[in-house]
Amino acid sequence: MGTVSAIRFSASERPAELGCPNCGFTAWCLPAGLTSHESKQFNDRVEHRRPLKRGEHLHNAGSAQTSLYVINSGFLKTSLVDGDGREQVTGFPMTGDLIGMEAIDSGKYLCTRIALEDSRLCGMRFADFEDLGHTIPALQHHFHRVMGAEIARDHGIMLLLGAMRAEERVATFLLSLSRRFSARGYSGTHFRLPMTRQDIGSYLGLQIETVSRVLSRFSYNELIAIDVKDIEIKSLSRLQQIIGDPETRRSATRRTRSETD
Repeated sequence: MGTVSAIRFSASERPAELGCPNCGFTAWCLPAGLTSHESKQFNDRVEHRRPLKRGEHLHNAGSAQTSLYVINSGFLKTSLVDGDGREQVTGFPMTGDLIGMEAIDSGKYLCTRIALEDSRLCGMRFADFEDLGHTIPALQHHFHRVMGAEIARDHGIMLLLGAMRAEERVATFLLSLSRRFSARGYSGTHFRLPMTRQDIGSYLGLQIETVSRVLSRFSYNELIAIDVKDIEIKSLSRLQQIIGDPETRRSATRRTRSETD
């Protein structure tokens, strides 16, 4: 089991802003449109973290919330463990994602987060973030928008997956990653999957054998090309055709639920 990383750094360990020119947290707050004075207030509170090594835990479920983080580079896995000790993967945060929001109500992280590859995170103590939110309304508004979008995305994915066949679930997963990479300026058709097939299966509610079989079928039908963990999507439109029209599927899901109520 990986070790839990230290959250705080001494003044000597914390680099100046120039030591992290592409700070994820600073980039995260850009859409808030802060003034130069507000931006300085914000940047002065950011903690630039040392790299999180592959397999290293950022925090465990149940540990006290100290900070919010933005992933500067890399990929993490978010998971829960049920009463029988079985892991349920709940997400794959990547570069640009804000993490730790689920702990705001209880003061404890509800999920375990572990690095799937060498990563770098920038963070801010939640107490400092809360304090800035009171004095900078634009920051508070931006945070609420991000939190709302995250909830909507998670609910949308879970709603769709609940009514999908295995092929549709895997296609949805690949298309979601494609959109996320594209939104960050990376290729939306050629990327690396740092998670295992077992992780993907846990997230999608599928057996590992099913995930492997579906990916092999997609490759055979030339929808994708696979080289170990490297994925090239050869036809976004054909993957979308597997899922069908999102609104049609949502309507079908609502009808199915009403019929079973």
